[in-house]
Amino acid sequence: MNDKLLPDHHDSVMQRIERDLLDSYDEELEMEIDDARLAEGAEGEDGLNRQTYFRELLRLQGELVKLQDWVQHHKKKVVILFEGRDAAGKGGVIKRITQRLNPRVCRVAALPAPNDREKTQWYFQRYVSHLPAGGEIVLFDRSWYNRAGVERVMGFCTDDEYEEFFRTVPEFEKMLIRSGITLVKYWFSITDDEQHLRFLGRIHDPLKQWKLSPMDFESRRRWEAYTKAKEIMLERTHIPEAPWYLVQAVDKKKARLNCIAHLLTQLPYEEIEHPAIVLPERARNPDYTRHPVPADMYVPERY
Repeated sequence: MNDKLLPDHHDSVMQRIERDLLDSYDEELEMEIDDARLAEGAEGEDGLNRQTYFRELLRLQGELVKLQDWVQHHKKKVVILFEGRDAAGKGGVIKRITQRLNPRVCRVAALPAPNDREKTQWYFQRYVSHLPAGGEIVLFDRSWYNRAGVERVMGFCTDDEYEEFFRTVPEFEKMLIRSGITLVKYWFSITDDEQHLRFLGRIHDPLKQWKLSPMDFESRRRWEAYTKAKEIMLERTHIPEAPWYLVQAVDKKKARLNCIAHLLTQLPYEEIEHPAIVLPERARNPDYTRHPVPADMYVPERY
């Protein structure tokens, strides 16, 4: 802060900074408005109260910022896979991980269904183009494991393609690791009843209906087939070089905190020292005159 500021002006600036900080906390509350258990002081039978949840979330996000600095400083390459059933909460934890990070350092890859051209490529080819360079973190919101899950259950791949995937994926992941990539794989686990309730919530909430698709309804109908596919996938791809980590995700708040806390243990990051930041004095030119802006260019102030 500029030492030349008058005391009264200094106080007003600090008050403004404090208000802005409170506004940023309010954004957190807006993100949680879908969770009825986050009413003021509310706590489930074995859940977290609101104060504890936000305190821990903000603390962990502070550590994620340190992790980001370390990754960028040392040119590390990090890939994190998020897999799980529909409505398991993958997007929620990804949103909390990326919320306070630099999108140029930490980005999300959420690939749509392959187009006709991509269907003719080597299966892993479209994922390779999203892998990180040095100093980057990439979060895959679903990944190459689509072949072991939805493609298998819905009949979008042949038996031969399915078996070839399992022959290839361990070698593919070992190759990524040998190239210097840190690979972390998460499966978000929810119960049949919990998925049913979350789908009902999406059906009855106009702000969430966009999340529903015909594939979601098929995933409900084929719950047991998805279960079998998941069990085979975990058995055949849980390798020492790239193990799976299961996140108990029935309680969304606990799942977010537990996943982030675990992720922070997977890299030996340390705080990077930065030089003190000094705000330079604004250059002022006595010949400069600010030109008026036409009133019709302003957005109407309705609030």
